[in-house]
Amino acid sequence: MSDTPPDSPAPDPAPRPKRRPRYAGKNPRRFEEKYKEHNPARYADDVAKVLAAGKTPAGMHRPIMVAEILAVLALQPGETAVDCTLGYGGHARELLGRVAPAASPRRGRLVGLDVDPIEHPKTTARLRAAGFGEDVFTAVRSNFAGLPKVLASLGLAGADAILADLGVSSMQIDDPARGFTFKTDGPLDLRLNPSRPPSAADWLARIAQADLAAALTAHADEPHAELLARELVARRAEQPFLRTTELADAIRGILRAHHPRHDPEAADDTVRRVFQALRIAVNDEFGVLDLFLRHLPSCLNSGGRVAILTFHSGEDRRVKQAFRDGVRTGLYTATNEEVARAGPEERRANPRSSSAKLRWAIRA
Repeated sequence: MSDTPPDSPAPDPAPRPKRRPRYAGKNPRRFEEKYKEHNPARYADDVAKVLAAGKTPAGMHRPIMVAEILAVLALQPGETAVDCTLGYGGHARELLGRVAPAASPRRGRLVGLDVDPIEHPKTTARLRAAGFGEDVFTAVRSNFAGLPKVLASLGLAGADAILADLGVSSMQIDDPARGFTFKTDGPLDLRLNPSRPPSAADWLARIAQADLAAALTAHADEPHAELLARELVARRAEQPFLRTTELADAIRGILRAHHPRHDPEAADDTVRRVFQALRIAVNDEFGVLDLFLRHLPSCLNSGGRVAILTFHSGEDRRVKQAFRDGVRTGLYTATNEEVARAGPEERRANPRSSSAKLRWAIRA
């Protein structure tokens, strides 16, 4: 016989688990619907197929030139290393495997920096789940220009090896909400740290025509810089650019109006260069890199190694010049004269590695 009084209300039924939203068609196209690639442990076979096709699964990032970087940094158990741009953690896992191998009594340390408040905690959680505790891995949310302050706060005089991958991560590019891509609609943001103003929309709304033209030239070598600056400034007075596709469509429209025979594919290259220029300006990427390179020698122990991956001619010029000047003045003992690039197999498997350039130096 039931103990429940006859006039008492029936107990609430157990809540049903929330169904995953369905998508139209066989394969998901929107970033938000790519649930399998966002849960690689559960859908390993599906993710493996994406990787085998030479593509990067949504929400993930494939580390570039891992073997070349490990050869340059020549890490040993017990050493202290810094990953200045933690990203998805692919490089970090490889560095940790060298400085703190499980079977070695000598356990080194990796300090992982990243300015992105969205991706940094996710990557930290992934590395913790992989078995890298606080004794070997220290996560710090910071721009890499602040590396001297980070090392001082941890009581470290310097590092034995430093890595900086200057590329924008695939997680940021793939997510329309971050505004890094014009291929899908999203807010015109482009910030590596969304909490720090201005967004690209705000920057574009205020920049003077001459300064916009200068940024397009300096940051992207854009041949139509003067035309685009004049027309974009004129058009924003009527309708501010708030969405990625709005800006992309406006750029294509300007090229069609002034260059009727302009190739549509070439127009997308122009759009890509404009977005690159805005991203560099909004995040002050060249200023941050210059400050990092200035402080870098003091952050390395004697004989310490540094490897930097660049993806833009402006970045590569700065790194090359800083390393060559350092060799000339005695700060570094050696650097590579010929830039290293990803091999043909890696470029086939991961097309995003095609523009990568690796430069290294050794502290005196």
